Amino acid sequence: MLNIQIEAHTELTAELADKVSSLTAEISELDNAQSIESIEERLNNKTCLILLAYVEGELAGFKLGYQTGEQCFYSWLGGVNADFRNIGLAKSMLEYQEKWAASQGFTRLEVKTRNQFKAMLNMLVANHYHITQVENHSNIAQNKLHLQKVL
Repeated sequence: MLNIQIEAHTELTAELADKVSSLTAEISELDNAQSIESIEERLNNKTCLILLAYVEGELAGFKLGYQTGEQCFYSWLGGVNADFRNIGLAKSMLEYQEKWAASQGFTRLEVKTRNQFKAMLNMLVANHYHITQVENHSNIAQNKLHLQKVL
């Protein structure tokens, strides 16, 4: 059995921003790698949760979220390196984020994804997220879906 560890942080450091930025460059589904500056812009001075998933001590995935309203937590960005998929990392980080957000007094969690990311969409729907809005694109696979879960 694999040794899987999820590390949680509630404050962004330069080291964490660097780790996440490097990992975003390895995840092909992300439109662009996130710069350290873009991560800092989103997370600094906000209530946030930074999850890092390790498999056998190797950084394999991440999930970032932050407060957007008094009772709303936004799951901004996440991903798992292709070498570590299909072992439950994304679901484990999603469940961790939900429990943490509820324990902090948030009553809803919001997330966005695209039609083309079927595995992500299926995981969200299976975990009781509901589609609240669709941003149409000329290529239907690029439609952006807004989802929400009441905690």
